[in-house]
Amino acid sequence: MSDEKDLQQLKKEAAERAKQLAKERLAAKQAAEQTEPSLESEDDLALAKKKAAAAAKAKAAALAKQKAAETGDLSEEELAKKKAAAAAKAKAAALAKQKAAETGDLSEEELAKKKAAAAAKAKAAAAAKAKSVDVSEQKEEAPSPNQPYLDKYVKVIEEHLGAEVLENAYINRLSKDVPTLVAKKDTYYKVAEFLKYNEQLSFDYLSELHGTDFQTHMEVYVHLYSYKNRQSVALKVKIDRDNPVIDSLVPLWPGANWPECEAYDLLGIRFEGHPNLIRIFLGENWVGYPLRKDYEPYDMEG
Repeated sequence: MSDEKDLQQLKKEAAERAKQLAKERLAAKQAAEQTEPSLESEDDLALAKKKAAAAAKAKAAALAKQKAAETGDLSEEELAKKKAAAAAKAKAAALAKQKAAETGDLSEEELAKKKAAAAAKAKAAAAAKAKSVDVSEQKEEAPSPNQPYLDKYVKVIEEHLGAEVLENAYINRLSKDVPTLVAKKDTYYKVAEFLKYNEQLSFDYLSELHGTDFQTHMEVYVHLYSYKNRQSVALKVKIDRDNPVIDSLVPLWPGANWPECEAYDLLGIRFEGHPNLIRIFLGENWVGYPLRKDYEPYDMEG
């Protein structure tokens, strides 16, 4: 709307200039007619008129240019150029914004907004995580359904063998809440024997036995099951890493034979009382024990 008004104003001014120019031309014509006797010919008169018209036109153009410079008014040509420049500038800004969206380049203001949004998102995520941790802690605090079984095992063992035979007893949340007993090294076999033969417990089946290197010590893990009571229990014992020796459970559960040989073969744990402790995977000439944390392969060809 503003451009149309400017154009109308320019047209109006051009019309006034043209009118003024016509007056000046008329005045020049009259002056020429008055001085006609002094001219040598009609050609001289025409030349004088032409010069007067050119001078008037140049004067009008100069006045228009001066006024445009002073007031900001532009000719139609200059206005068109200005519009084209503005359009080019707007197009460049739009392209820059599009490029920023595609490449991630942002202005300071946009970058500040983005940082604020990221901070708010991180805060919300932290709050959600804290809430989930609170919920998980509440769940962990809830008693395990197997807690009564663990309490029963500990009570029966302490009544018959004494409180000092167990190093620890807990519910293993990472292994299906299995009741877990940790025996001392010198009471390991005694506790295992009691778990099998006590009428209240009757853990007659050994389903698993393996060793683990914890670098500070080694550990033997045994999983037992009672078909009579349909219950499970885990028995653990910690042993010295530099001299890993513990009693064999083969006399109680023959199924411990091969698992103990495997632990000997891969970790170097020696089971006293085992009927035939041999390396079952690597052979007696193999150097080292591959499941130890500090194991380094021995190059036979080196």
